[in-house]
Amino acid sequence: MSEIFTLALWIGLVFNAAPGAVFSESLRRGVRGGFWPAFAVQAGSLAGDAVWAVLGLAGVGALFAVPVLRVPMTVGGCLLLAWLGVTGLRDAAFPRPSSAGLPRENRSGRGAVAVGAAMSLGNPWNVVYWSGAAGAVSAVLGEDAGAGSLVVFFAGFMASSLAWCFVSAGLIAGLRGALPPVGVRVLEAACGAALIVFAVLLAARLLPGTP
Repeated sequence: MSEIFTLALWIGLVFNAAPGAVFSESLRRGVRGGFWPAFAVQAGSLAGDAVWAVLGLAGVGALFAVPVLRVPMTVGGCLLLAWLGVTGLRDAAFPRPSSAGLPRENRSGRGAVAVGAAMSLGNPWNVVYWSGAAGAVSAVLGEDAGAGSLVVFFAGFMASSLAWCFVSAGLIAGLRGALPPVGVRVLEAACGAALIVFAVLLAARLLPGTP
């Protein structure tokens, strides 16, 4: 079981450390608000990933290959990414007041958690990854993965992912402290543009013949 847990730790690190839409949104919010907004996006995304993990490991991932489910969810995810991207460009061009001057409920991170979860849940292609996780565990064991092995794999992946949430948010908070105001705006605009690109790439996966 220890080798399964170790495998899951490494896979979780690779999965989460790869630059993507969630990191772009974490960076966008973190350079404005610091550690907690960045962490909240990461944690929300992790909650969404947990949902896909349970579905994929339970063997029901094939349901999301059905266009009636996959297409609306993907379109919703594209619209969310595009909206976040436009928001990033707008905030870079017309900076909002510092988070210290905002109402307490706007600093709590609840909105960032919801956005992170929606970003993950709005990408049903994530379940494809998890549908193949059982095969990865079986390859390590040399046999069919049982429920216990999959639980260990899930626990290892989630532990690695949670650790990455802290590391990523800490790095972003450190970067925020080192950037001048103009640097914050430039980075915020870059994140906004990246989110729009990710929206287009996600939409492209709906085209016929796209894997």
